[in-house]
Amino acid sequence: MEWKTEMKSAAILGILLALGLLLGGTQVKQAVGVWKQADRIVTVKGLAEREVQADLVLWPLSYSVTGTTLESTHAELAKGEEKIRSFLVRHGFAAEDITSTAPQVTDLWTYAGDNRPKDRYKADGVVLLRTAQVDRVKLTMPKTSELVADGVLISTSWEHKPQYIFTKLNDIKPEMIAEATRNAREAAEQFADDSDSKIGKIRSAQQGYFSVEDLDSYTPEIKKIRVVTTVEYLLVN
Repeated sequence: MEWKTEMKSAAILGILLALGLLLGGTQVKQAVGVWKQADRIVTVKGLAEREVQADLVLWPLSYSVTGTTLESTHAELAKGEEKIRSFLVRHGFAAEDITSTAPQVTDLWTYAGDNRPKDRYKADGVVLLRTAQVDRVKLTMPKTSELVADGVLISTSWEHKPQYIFTKLNDIKPEMIAEATRNAREAAEQFADDSDSKIGKIRSAQQGYFSVEDLDSYTPEIKKIRVVTTVEYLLVN
């Protein structure tokens, strides 16, 4: 009877081992299939671009005056500021959109030695216009010669150049992201067709940074907005 019991136990053990090998083989096969599927991916980039009109402009009008004393120099600064403010209001800009910054005063005698100029002090002032009337600013800029004719010494510099700004980027972000994603999928589908595959699920996606640049140096009021998305798709048979 003992040998029959041992035979029965051995048979059961053999069956269990066979089932374990069968299940283990199936799991290994499935794991290999998953690994192969994960290995079959395509990475594509999608681009979306827009040209938009700036909706805010900062226009600094810088000017210079000289004087023999600080008091007279300050008086000339005030006169120049008032003339610039009047010029801007006359051309259709709101008075509340106009501000001024603290002037920079230079003592011209400090390093002049024996060749001292008649006027000891030079002051540089800036009157700043902040407005949404972008087109009006473009039309008014060539008319600053009126200020020169009125005795205002207008100066130009890189530091005080007009700045055109687009403030509504958040309003167009969702649409641009969707367009870039569609563009990426089209590229992935083309790749899949060329490789006799099909596009599966998205494995990962990364949104790039939005860049806002002037269209060119002659039309800074028109902005070129650009975003690139990077998407990884699984490829299936």
